[in-house]
Amino acid sequence: MSGASTSSSLKVAFSHCVQQVRNYDYHHYLCLLELPASIRRAGFALRAFNVETSRAMDVASDPKIGLMRLLWWQDAIDKIFKNKVIEHPTAQALASVISEQKVSKSWLKRSVEARINDAQRDVDDIYQTIEELEKYAEDTSSTILYTTLQAGGITSTAADHAASHIGKASGLLLLIKSLPYHANRNHQFSYIPVKVAEKHGLLLKQGEKVEIRTDSREKLCEAVFDMASTANAHLQKARALAESVPKEARSVLLPAVGSQAILDSLSRVGFDVFDPRLNRGILGVNPLFFQLNLKWHSWRGVY
Repeated sequence: MSGASTSSSLKVAFSHCVQQVRNYDYHHYLCLLELPASIRRAGFALRAFNVETSRAMDVASDPKIGLMRLLWWQDAIDKIFKNKVIEHPTAQALASVISEQKVSKSWLKRSVEARINDAQRDVDDIYQTIEELEKYAEDTSSTILYTTLQAGGITSTAADHAASHIGKASGLLLLIKSLPYHANRNHQFSYIPVKVAEKHGLLLKQGEKVEIRTDSREKLCEAVFDMASTANAHLQKARALAESVPKEARSVLLPAVGSQAILDSLSRVGFDVFDPRLNRGILGVNPLFFQLNLKWHSWRGVY
């Protein structure tokens, strides 16, 4: 393949990544626009990879097909790091980023493997503790921030710790926001941990089988408040590290603004995940206000 042809192919691949993120992860699309030009392409490739893996189960007509897609991505990562060509635009963009910048294979593998393990759970196989859910959030959300920092050549323990907390907060809040979708699809709140459900009187035990009640809106709001409080604690920990985080890393951590928006929206509706106002605008926030707020954080160099 000629140099001109390769350049054209990569341009198409990166354009595909931008479009995927814009279509399916709009608040992160806006965050990525605030990245320095030197990291932006990598940011879009990594976030598009996350879009591909996070949607695999949702877009599949059969769970087995969704799992096959995730296994394909697991194999694709191995091939990319062996310099093998893969005819998929997101994979091509990711391969280009990996060839040019130091991105850890282990973080990418950890991300897709967490989604594979989640996909292989039975519908009634519920996470036991909030700590288990936090680990899933870190494995799927923090890893994207870790690799984006790596792609930018940013080496900072404080930035990594902040990314860990922001990823956990973001992952938990997006799982909370998705509870109605999974309840409608599986007739089960599979992302409310057993311990949290039990604390708020939502747990039903029938022999060895455990279910979470879907008929008590008030108790559900209490459980959601508990989970959101854990996410909020992670955001506070991330912000406490702000002065130690290098300035060049702070734009990578702007997804914290989206997490705060979800928290504020949940608070306004009394932590009722079925309130339709949560689906308005961007994360329940007026689109213009969200964008101005994001711009303000970016301009101030805060997250």
